[in-house]
Amino acid sequence: MVQRAVVAANTGGKKYATPQHNRFPGLCRENHPGQMPHQVPTSHLKNKHPRLLLVTPHSSYRIASYLNAAQSLGVDVLIASTSEHSLVSAVAEGLRIDLTQPEHALDTLLAAANERPFTGVIATDDSAVELAARIAEKLGLPHNPPDAVQVTHRKDLARARLAQHGVPVPGFTRIDLHADLAAQAATLNYPCVIKPLNLSGSCGVIRANNIEQAIAAVQRIAAIIEKRCDEHERRYLLAEDYLPGIEVALEGMLHNGKLQVLALFDKPDPLEGPYFEESYYITPSRLTETQQTLIAQRVREACAAYGLTHGPVHAELRLNTHPHNDQPQAWILEVAARTIGGQCAQLLKQGSGHGLEELVIAQAMGKPLPTQNTGDAAGVLMIPIPKAGILRRVEGLTAARKTPHILDVEIYVREGYELVPLPEGAAYLGFIFARAAKPEQVETALREAHARLDFVTAPVWKLS
Repeated sequence: MVQRAVVAANTGGKKYATPQHNRFPGLCRENHPGQMPHQVPTSHLKNKHPRLLLVTPHSSYRIASYLNAAQSLGVDVLIASTSEHSLVSAVAEGLRIDLTQPEHALDTLLAAANERPFTGVIATDDSAVELAARIAEKLGLPHNPPDAVQVTHRKDLARARLAQHGVPVPGFTRIDLHADLAAQAATLNYPCVIKPLNLSGSCGVIRANNIEQAIAAVQRIAAIIEKRCDEHERRYLLAEDYLPGIEVALEGMLHNGKLQVLALFDKPDPLEGPYFEESYYITPSRLTETQQTLIAQRVREACAAYGLTHGPVHAELRLNTHPHNDQPQAWILEVAARTIGGQCAQLLKQGSGHGLEELVIAQAMGKPLPTQNTGDAAGVLMIPIPKAGILRRVEGLTAARKTPHILDVEIYVREGYELVPLPEGAAYLGFIFARAAKPEQVETALREAHARLDFVTAPVWKLS
């Protein structure tokens, strides 16, 4: 028997409705109204619902959304997480694993599968995708090759793989923190962008316009990554030529290697550095059909180069024009084998007709859901941290929520918590969501709502 450990999930204070019907006929029988899957004895559960393995760090924003989607689909969930703390039994089963010990974690998950089989495996975050791919491979379930997902969350390997397969990439090189920094900085093209090999959310990403800025950026990033578990990730950084142009994000789904574009997001604010904080995501895109076709094609090329064939894809790209013929060019910034971060996945219901997590779970279970365009425009603002300090209070919330076309304003940082901006920080204050008939209306609503918010902070005093 596998010994269970209770785990904590970032459930965002959500409540989970009991599924009243099964969206997967033929896979399991109907749920009894008023009876949640965890309340049924295990011996009976085996014949009632398909079972999903959700591999995740315990702090993931995505856990609550996946649990809600699973319950709406009539799917039981086992959360394999790093937490040592309690997960309310009304939410899901929990199994404690250590993502830094993948071999031991793999054995633990295989034992859990022997007790009661899984129908699908999903990873919520970059840190979990490789383990999820390995367990799915062992169980004969749909998956990406483990070496393919490993490439996606190591920026140096990803750049090399794209270049090897002829996918356009900026000039790039690795910086060795154990070698002479000045000598290495002298060989870079400027402006350039220096970044860690494996961090997300623009954490540690800095633009440098000259040698002096590059050396300062390297030293600053070195302090950010000094506690990384992987020795390689502590020793090396990636430096690449800065790409001018507009930035976009694509959310898609791979099925047998074929990419289905679910949504293309415009990022209307210029991201020119020195730090690259995400802010506005708006869909549908206002780019031309030619530009959108090029973006989708570039993502297909990148997925093929990496070897990705299954599941969600989140891609970030830069779009500019060729200096000699004015033809549009699309450059891959990253392709991740997971869904979009934070609470931004809520936008996909506007673009596809289903919640993103529902689409991912259904495909993992071998029962893809049809998608449809709702016709509305939607957007989100990931509320940036204006400055370092201790959050005292948030003013203007009521006024922001009353802004026309605003769906909600969600603040995730509590009063009394320290705010850490980029490049050291990797979190947002919260999210503002909007929906309207046109993308322009969505953008205007988000900007107006944000302008009505005031984040009152106090200085941080630290003892030396």
